[in-house]
Amino acid sequence: MFLMCVLAVYFVLPIYFLIVAATKPEGDLVSTFGLAFSHFNLFQNLSTLFGRENGIFAMWALNSVLYAVLGAGVGTLISALCGYALAKFKFRGREFLFSVILGGVLVPTTALALPLFLLFSATGLVNTYLAVFLPSIVSPFGVYLARIFAAAAVPEELLESARLDGAGEFRTFFSVSFRLMTPSLVTIFLFQFVNIWNNFFLPMVMLQKESLFPITLGLYEWNGQTARVPLLQESVITGSLVSILPVIVVFIVLQRFWRTGLASGALK
Repeated sequence: MFLMCVLAVYFVLPIYFLIVAATKPEGDLVSTFGLAFSHFNLFQNLSTLFGRENGIFAMWALNSVLYAVLGAGVGTLISALCGYALAKFKFRGREFLFSVILGGVLVPTTALALPLFLLFSATGLVNTYLAVFLPSIVSPFGVYLARIFAAAAVPEELLESARLDGAGEFRTFFSVSFRLMTPSLVTIFLFQFVNIWNNFFLPMVMLQKESLFPITLGLYEWNGQTARVPLLQESVITGSLVSILPVIVVFIVLQRFWRTGLASGALK
C-alpha cells in the first residue's frame, strides 16, 4: 500500500505542478514556491496563449486533433481488418507474416524516421499533412491486439452461419465481427490516439511549416525561444496543461470500453 501511494504521488506530482504553474503570472514562476499557488492568473494566461502569434496555438491544437482522431480511427480499422484476417483465415505464410508484423513492434519509431523522410521526400509529400498522417495509421501492435481480440470475441460458428446465409466476407466482418470486436477495438483506438497525440519526432522530421505543426512540436519551438523571449515560458506551461486535457477526456469517455477490451484480451 505504501509503495502504491508513493508511486501515485510520483505520477500525479508533475500534473499538479503543471496546474499550479499554469495559474501563476509570469513573474511568480521564479519568485514563488513551485508547488504552492499564488495569484490566480489562469484565464489571463489562456487568453495570452490563444492570442499569441495570431492564434497559432489553436491551429496547432486543431492539427493535433486531426492527426490523432483521423489517424487513430483509420489505423484502428486497418488493424481490425488485418488482425481479423490473421485470426480467422488460414493461408500459406500466415504465421510468418504475423511474426514479421510482431517484429515490427520491436522496431523503435525513431529508427524509421530517416527512411520515412527519404521515402516521403522522393514522393513530394514532405511538409504536408500526409507526411504525419500516413505513418500514423500503421500500427503493428494494433494488428497484434486485433488478432487476439478477434480470436477471443468472434466465434467460428457465427461466421459460418453468416456465410450460409449468403453474406460475403466484408459484409460478415462489418455486420457481425466488427460489432463483436468493438469494445476491444476501443482499446486499440486509445493506444493509437495517445501515441499520435504525443508524437513529436516524426512531425519534427517531416514538417517545416508552423501551420502544420501539432501541439507537441509547436510547444517545443516556443520552448526553444524562451531564452530570447522569457514571456513565452508561461505560454509553454499553459499550453502543456491544455495539451493533456483531450487525452484525459478521451480516457474518461471511453474507459468503460477500454476496460472491457483489456479484459477480453486477458481472458484469451
